Order: sequence, then structure tokens, then C-alpha cells
Amino acid sequence: MRRLLVLAVGLIGLLVAGPRATAQNSGIDGKWHFVLDTPGGDREMDANFAVDGDGKVTGKFGETDVAGTYKNSEMNLDFEMTSEESGETSHLKLVGKVDDASALAGTWEFSEYSGTFKATRPKPADAGK
Repeated sequence: MRRLLVLAVGLIGLLVAGPRATAQNSGIDGKWHFVLDTPGGDREMDANFAVDGDGKVTGKFGETDVAGTYKNSEMNLDFEMTSEESGETSHLKLVGKVDDASALAGTWEFSEYSGTFKATRPKPADAGK
């Protein structure tokens, strides 16, 4: 009987904690297509993020390793990157939230430049077939 009670309490804990952890992580986990509004026009970049249970974000922004957090539905990334166009190396800061349309929108900063961005999930390759 005691064993059954311990098992039941454990299952209840998993049912309660499981969805919360998934909801925290699922917000930006996976592939994204970013469009950054820059003074020189739109710049596009693909990214792939993974979020652990503590909200730590890893992955790639183009070919660059990502570092940051995703907590309380807010993404806050800050990592060193080299611009392909200028060759300048600086920290890229991306701060944003997932909106009602499941797009990621926010602001970016790189060196003395800044602007806004919008990112969407890439469509599956066979969606139109």
C-alpha cells in the first residue's frame, strides 16, 4: 500500500511539473528564420535554439554559437559574433517575446547599431505538396 502511495505521489508530481517545463522550453526551442531591420536594409538569418529546464539557451545563430536565457516568456541572448559584411566582432544582443501569432519579435543591438527583428518558424519543406 505504501509503495502504491509513493508511486501515485510521484506520478502526480510528474503530471504537474511536466507541462510547466515543456511550456517554458517550447516557446523558442527549434528552428527560426530571423529578419533584422537594419539601417542597410533587412538582414536574414536562420537560427536553431535549445532551451534547458533552467531556461539556458544554446544553439546557433547562423554559424555562431548562441548564449542566453528564455524565462517568463522572454528571450534574452547576448553572444559574440563577427559580421560577415564588415568583419567587425562585437556582442549581438537579441531581446524578444513570442507573440500571439507564434512569431518572435523584439530588438537587437550590435556594436553601435540597433533595430528591431521578427522571426518565424520555417515552413516544412513538404507543406505545399
